[in-house]
Amino acid sequence: MTQADFRARARRLRDARRLIVKVGSALLVDARSGRLNRAWLETLADDLARAARRGQQLIVVSSGAIALGRRHLGLIGARLRLEESQAAAAVGQIRLARAWQEILEERGLAVAQVLLTLEDTEERQRYLNARATLNTLLALGAVPVINENDTVATAEIRYGDNDRLAARVAQMASAECLVLLSDIDGLYSADPGRDPAAQFIPEVRAVDAAVEAMASGPSSGVGSGGMTTKVAAARIAIGAGCSLCIASGRRPHPLRAVEDGERCTWFVAGSTPRATRKQWIAGTLKPRGRLAIDAGAAAALGRGKSLLPAGVTRVSGRFERGDTVSVIADGREVARGLAAYSSEDAARIAGRRSQEIEALLGYRGREELIHRDDLVMLPGTAG
Repeated sequence: MTQADFRARARRLRDARRLIVKVGSALLVDARSGRLNRAWLETLADDLARAARRGQQLIVVSSGAIALGRRHLGLIGARLRLEESQAAAAVGQIRLARAWQEILEERGLAVAQVLLTLEDTEERQRYLNARATLNTLLALGAVPVINENDTVATAEIRYGDNDRLAARVAQMASAECLVLLSDIDGLYSADPGRDPAAQFIPEVRAVDAAVEAMASGPSSGVGSGGMTTKVAAARIAIGAGCSLCIASGRRPHPLRAVEDGERCTWFVAGSTPRATRKQWIAGTLKPRGRLAIDAGAAAALGRGKSLLPAGVTRVSGRFERGDTVSVIADGREVARGLAAYSSEDAARIAGRRSQEIEALLGYRGREELIHRDDLVMLPGTAG
């Protein structure tokens, strides 16, 4: 495969509306000194600023807190116990966040710190809250810098690596592209450090048993992830409609290098995040409630609009925010969607204007009962 072929594939990075970049500890922190590789990070920040200037929304998933913190606590050499890792993370997270803030703000980018645990991406209400926060930050032009909340997570509720966390964030944010910057340039048929006959794999369309068998363990003494976690992340990402790239970060301006045609491995999603989400809503969730709507609301949904409270005539069933509900017009289910309010609150605002929501509920919620991004028209209906 030629450099031009890799450059053509990099359109997935250039064209993504939302781009997520995961940076490993082995790139951010020098293994011998335990200090931040600031000069390299400056070049990555230049790449991120370039992407922002062309209108892309950016999320960074950054490792490095434990690796930075352990030197300051004298935890050198031996494998850390969980409580020592948490202590190192508490010290290193401050330094890591400050570095990202300084370097990105120098390039005109507002920075936000977001700490997540496994439970935040698997428990429904936490997931919805985190998703809403990310969407708001991105809409306001900020760059969320995300790390696992190592200081509070126990062994049972940890990802343990930021590759899979990055993939779940991509799923949460409906991102089109995720780049995993690593100390290796992609996926090989075997560990190239042990097998000189290992073949480079430039593109993967499905993560099956054969692909998983190619993965190996961590290649550095700094990070916690290896090719196994990257392949697991790829499975999550492409299942959510997000293409994933494994690329080497062992060079300045690593994102620009991918765009210019440097070798990397692409795991290609077969659909878009929007299409995947709509399919999930329509076909894999059992509705928890029903919203009956009037003719005007039905016509608006057919034109691709959101469902506003004013068009709802009746609320039935018991559901919470984020649950799937059926939308009923003339006695027929015409759509399904994710409710922005519980059944109790939905009943209180049904038939009322969006401007009245705060007075009725005592808090300012969303204007829509179901946002159009969370709603899918069923076969046989318009839209």
